[in-house]
Amino acid sequence: MFCTRCGHTNEEQARFCEACGISLAGAPQNLAGPPPFRPVAGVRYAGFWRRFLAVYIDGVVIGGAFYILLVPFSLLFYVATRPASTGMYGPAEGMEALLGVVGVLAIIVGIVAPWIYEAAMISSSKQATLGKRALGIVVSDMQGRRISFGRATGRYFGKMVSSLTLGVGYIMAAFTERKQALHDMMADCILTVKD
Repeated sequence: MFCTRCGHTNEEQARFCEACGISLAGAPQNLAGPPPFRPVAGVRYAGFWRRFLAVYIDGVVIGGAFYILLVPFSLLFYVATRPASTGMYGPAEGMEALLGVVGVLAIIVGIVAPWIYEAAMISSSKQATLGKRALGIVVSDMQGRRISFGRATGRYFGKMVSSLTLGVGYIMAAFTERKQALHDMMADCILTVKD
């Protein structure tokens, strides 16, 4: 049975909606599917600009971590390529290994770290990255529950699809009823503002 207030699918014998708690007694049966979207009273969806600022803050956090790790490797690179006693520049012994380590670090910091950062924090009990927490945004499933690490991972990599649409997938958050971007719809998630 679909709840006429929030659209949640409940067991046929349920007396109250599992998601919003409204009484289902006497609710009309809707066999064609969920009712059209109706905003749930008291729920504020996170809008485009609030989300944009949260992404900016997260970018500063990830960028800061990248530069903190980059400085020691830059110093190692300088030491490895400084002039020899002959006054000529040239690769020091083991330079190839150092460049390989720097390349692996760049891949880890540039691809793996942002994914783990976002997926782990969104699937945590806080349900938000540091940027989202700063702005009071919470990521949840359509019923307001915490999402799994797997779903958070799907949402993160779904951002690639939002990017491939020349950013239209992101801009959708300004115009959809629940303020969902394309990757939110793909992962069946909503972003709400915590009071």
